[in-house]
Amino acid sequence: MWKKLLLTLVGFCLVALLGLNLWGAITLGTTTPDPDAERSASANQVAMVFGATGSVGDGLLKAVIEDDEVDTIYAVTRRLSPRLKAGQASGRVTVIMQEDFTDYSGLASQLARVNTVLWGLGTTSIGMDAELYRHIHEDFPVAFVKAWLDARSEGPMAFHYVTGMGTGEEQRAQWARDKGRAERRIAELAQGSGLRTFGHRSGWIRPASEDERPAMAALALLVSPGHLVIKGTDLGRAMLEISARVNELGNGAVIDNRDALKYAAAYRAYQANRAENSR
Repeated sequence: MWKKLLLTLVGFCLVALLGLNLWGAITLGTTTPDPDAERSASANQVAMVFGATGSVGDGLLKAVIEDDEVDTIYAVTRRLSPRLKAGQASGRVTVIMQEDFTDYSGLASQLARVNTVLWGLGTTSIGMDAELYRHIHEDFPVAFVKAWLDARSEGPMAFHYVTGMGTGEEQRAQWARDKGRAERRIAELAQGSGLRTFGHRSGWIRPASEDERPAMAALALLVSPGHLVIKGTDLGRAMLEISARVNELGNGAVIDNRDALKYAAAYRAYQANRAENSR
């Protein structure tokens, strides 16, 4: 009996994985990087990272640290992580301790210089008070974009918000509607300014490789055929690549997981070409 139940469970999981991969392969990937797109080497000169102590934000921070076209890195946070401590000690990262993520009045001088913002700040909706969840995922980024535009409105400027697969104001889940509304409000604020905003509706975001457990890495391979998984560092690279392509994607564009994988590949190709030409 137990053997039969186990086989049934395994079969169900395999069918579910197959279905997910087919769905991803068929529906994801609406945007393809233009190989001839104009690329600005200064578009990411000053970057600011939010949520760097979390698994997603840590990957974004790692990508920014490794990019030699990023001259200045600000990390806005409530606490430190090993990568933040190391970046601060090396002088590569300037850490800004921030308690109130709806008040950025003390950051005007830094915001006046920032080109690219990678926003990985967020939390799970499981067990979270609905109003607090909305406050964190809508009010926080909206308040920041308002403050940023008060301090600077000259491009290149790009705001990248990790909202997650399933986000949308038309969805049934409250978290999805909250983030979808945030995407829209941020894009509306940026309209007519030098700022472009992007909602990254990513799938499974893997942590930085040094923090990933082998079992999770193996499991990630099972959903790779459907383009449902991306490394946090590759998500950061995709953001940097999109920012650098100053005329390719417009304000308010939605980036799904497969789109991000394509832009991460374009980023790596660009960096490899730079390295080859510098020899």
